[in-house]
Amino acid sequence: MGFHAYSSPYDWSRIAGYKATAKAAPGGMVDLSVGSPVDPVPASVQQALVASADAANAHGYPVTAGSADLKEAMDAWFRRMRGVDLKSVNAAVVPTVGSKEAVALMASLLHLGPGDVVVQPKVSYPTYEIGTQLAGATVLKVDDVADVESWVDEPNVKAIWVNSPCNPTGEVIGADWLAEIVAAARRIGAVVLSDECYALMDWRSGRAKMPGAGAQSDDGGSNEPAAAEAFSLSASPCALNPQVCEGAADGILVLYSLSKQSNMAGYRTALIAGDYRLVREMSEYRKQIGEIIPGPVQAAMAAGLRDTAAVHEQWGRYHRRLTWLVDALKTYGYQVRMPAGALYVWVKAKSGDCWTDMAELAKIGIIPSPGEFYGAPAYLRFSATATDEAIQSACRRLAA
Repeated sequence: MGFHAYSSPYDWSRIAGYKATAKAAPGGMVDLSVGSPVDPVPASVQQALVASADAANAHGYPVTAGSADLKEAMDAWFRRMRGVDLKSVNAAVVPTVGSKEAVALMASLLHLGPGDVVVQPKVSYPTYEIGTQLAGATVLKVDDVADVESWVDEPNVKAIWVNSPCNPTGEVIGADWLAEIVAAARRIGAVVLSDECYALMDWRSGRAKMPGAGAQSDDGGSNEPAAAEAFSLSASPCALNPQVCEGAADGILVLYSLSKQSNMAGYRTALIAGDYRLVREMSEYRKQIGEIIPGPVQAAMAAGLRDTAAVHEQWGRYHRRLTWLVDALKTYGYQVRMPAGALYVWVKAKSGDCWTDMAELAKIGIIPSPGEFYGAPAYLRFSATATDEAIQSACRRLAA
């Protein structure tokens, strides 16, 4: 049967003309559109990649479920950074070739198809919708997935996408609301798909305090604090936390990526964790279609998961840049506030239309993302994934 057709406004070629205008502006273009990291890959990750370049997991075929070392690193990361003991909630974990392929293939790997319904927020990452369309299933968009009454009685709902912190809005769903989503999904036999890729980019504390920060041991491992202590620090709630899932991972799948926390977007390192039965079945399918992280990259991923000091440093970079952007955009006339989480400033277009504002901003060399890409044509998304120098240049122009 193959993939079904899809449609999406998520087409970066649509902003090419605005970029041409921005490049001609004094000082050139400051691109705040695509959320692609620009900062250094942690030294620990680079060293692990080099050291494993000719290891058994490199010249031989790598294991789909991850090397023993990567499995240990993923388990330890969940305990240390998310307050979750995967075994205690009967959860399994599998590494993925970046989070985008995991999102795009999710509905298909869950065997969803025509007649099945997948719920997602109206304003959200476009690949949720594309992945559902590829499977031939039906997309149901709601204003707020935490409003379970908006979807729980809809027929044939088989999965619910949750994204917290959210791309593009930065909103964070509290643990109580997340628990209600899980409970409602279980009542109707649906799977909760919790995209937590920005989980450690939580700004509500207002200070650079991260779980496990500075806890790297001399041998490259980490000295883990108690799970309860780790979870109480600055990170958004996890759907697999026992308080949310009532001690069982049944019907829950959590996605996470190292792209932002460790600047490893080009390494394509991410994971799916949750319901043991679902993850194990997905692992078998992934093996057959070759969705396997290369062996040396598995070693690099393990290093990235363990290097909490580097994550803490990156937290500080993004917090600083977002603060600068919020202040400058406010000066320029936007109604704006610091996001609760994620790496973007989400603002309503001054003109009421994202494309009109895009044209005006391009004249001073600044390129955000049009909100239409995310389902909200009256908004703009400014990304903090640019260098300090680029962000400062944008801020000066906005304040002029």
